[in-house]
Amino acid sequence: MKRRPLPLLVLAGALALSACNVTTTSSPATTEPGQVTTATFGTPVNDKCIGVDMAVSSEKISLLTALSKDFNATKDAEVNGRCVQVRPYAKSSGAAASLLVSGWPDPANNGAQPVVWSPAASAWAAIVNQRAGKVLAPESKPFMQTPLVIAMPRPMADALGYPAKPVGFADIVALAKNPDGWGAFGHPEWGPFRLGKTNPNYSTSGLNFTIAQYYAATNKTTGLTTEDLVRPDVVAFTQDVESSVVHYGDITMTFLNNWFRADARGTALTYASAVAVEEKSVIDYNKGNPDGILDTGETPRAPKVPLVAVYPREGTLFSDSPFITLDAPWVTPEQKTAAKLFEAFVQKPENQAKVLEFGFRPGNPAVKVGAPIEASAGVDPNQPEAVLDVPDPAVLTRLLDGWATQRKSARVLLVIDVSGFMSDPADPGDSNSDSKLELAKTAAVAALAQFKDTDEVGLRIFSTSLTKNPDDFYLDLVSIAPMAEGQRTTLRNRISTLTPIQGTPLYDVAAASYTTMGDGYDAKKINAVVLLTDGKNDDGKPNDDRTQLDSLISELRVGSEGANIRPIRIFPIAYGKDADKNVLRQIAEASNAASYDASNPATIQQVFAAVISNF
Repeated sequence: MKRRPLPLLVLAGALALSACNVTTTSSPATTEPGQVTTATFGTPVNDKCIGVDMAVSSEKISLLTALSKDFNATKDAEVNGRCVQVRPYAKSSGAAASLLVSGWPDPANNGAQPVVWSPAASAWAAIVNQRAGKVLAPESKPFMQTPLVIAMPRPMADALGYPAKPVGFADIVALAKNPDGWGAFGHPEWGPFRLGKTNPNYSTSGLNFTIAQYYAATNKTTGLTTEDLVRPDVVAFTQDVESSVVHYGDITMTFLNNWFRADARGTALTYASAVAVEEKSVIDYNKGNPDGILDTGETPRAPKVPLVAVYPREGTLFSDSPFITLDAPWVTPEQKTAAKLFEAFVQKPENQAKVLEFGFRPGNPAVKVGAPIEASAGVDPNQPEAVLDVPDPAVLTRLLDGWATQRKSARVLLVIDVSGFMSDPADPGDSNSDSKLELAKTAAVAALAQFKDTDEVGLRIFSTSLTKNPDDFYLDLVSIAPMAEGQRTTLRNRISTLTPIQGTPLYDVAAASYTTMGDGYDAKKINAVVLLTDGKNDDGKPNDDRTQLDSLISELRVGSEGANIRPIRIFPIAYGKDADKNVLRQIAEASNAASYDASNPATIQQVFAAVISNF
């Protein structure tokens, strides 16, 4: 083992498909991408009311919070003489789908068992019913709509001749495979074509994009079959699309926020060439609000390089935000009646007009599309010209299963903090609870199942006094190697035997891990470090922490900007209340990644699942 110069990472993944942004019962989420915020979901403010908990995809939480507040104050919010209180909270569509199939366990950490579910698209309902083997999510009306688009910086769209020249998935494949990259269009300074897309198991934009690329590969717009999914030419086409992916993610906001920060530094054109998002996100980005949520005191800043919504010429799909009153065992007849009242309320023309204000297309056809869905916002209200059909449920589930093997492979170093504080009880109020390290080990072992055999994964631990040599601040327990041939078993065994030691040399191990990944960089894979730590930098040295951090951030930015970058992304997990979330966020942003918040150790499985969704 030898000491290396610069960067970082720490640990990864969980089997549970539940990356969640959970809010309190009274206010929308304002968390950053990657955060999992726990909340107590108790009785309504007025415990005599009929409570209607509503799990909704995060892009519409602000809108539905406002509408539910209006509804709860009306005389219509009453069933059999009892008041009705609708309580929306944010939950990613894929996470909610997984929870519904498993009976929605652990409401304290996963969110209240919903009466109403509004994922971003009806396809999720089909997936739930198929996997559950029964109808949990009945057919429903769309609440609002927004089409999937390929967001591109305007100069790049101009270089492709869009919109005069239609652009589609075949063009993306050609660009991704062209060794000259953007040089083929007179812009070698932009480097290779880089695509951003989310994991289709979590995100609707990722799911719709994956469906659309299969349709493009088959030259169909309807009737996609399970036989189509395994045709050699279709598999080759989809793998070519996936090969251009910079990394995956659980939510599009990770890409949009990173893009916006790159824009501020003048490097938007080398962060990504295109990202699969919904039309609404392009409108928000060009307003200077990339994540669609304005925090208190936040002032929008228009980007230097605006985005253009490219509507694929082969066709696209709509996210239709269904309003689903669930047929679940915890939903009472009174709650179903109350939910129907709120559904009628949101369909009223005056409330559908509010849908438009938030950048969505109304679900009620009586309300016409207008501002802000207009050319000045980078979108086209007359598009898309071709709409693709949602495949049958059996095809959808087979498509997701197949994607797990066809996605771009990853090369990942799991870096785990084994400092002394990791021995603290995960629940400070219960001295008999498992330690933080025990919970982290369980989550890490479960996460190993998420990697495919061609992924390369290694294990590093870090702390002070790991050996008799005081300069040794990390140990490589398992070298990076393909997950096949016993690597999974070796990793599982070594993780299971970890024990806490002493201090937290955070900056040193971040730099060293970054350098390690750079030494073995593989351009055909997603190269990343996952850093799990429960504390602040504490290396026992008299060094200036600020100077160390500034040096680290500078090194990471140099490696993540420019046409010829070799992107190595660091995904830190802030574990427990003592972790330095601000520093970890800076490290993630400098490498164009995302930080994850597991301040409540009980959420570590969900957080690991969200982290692994990037690979």
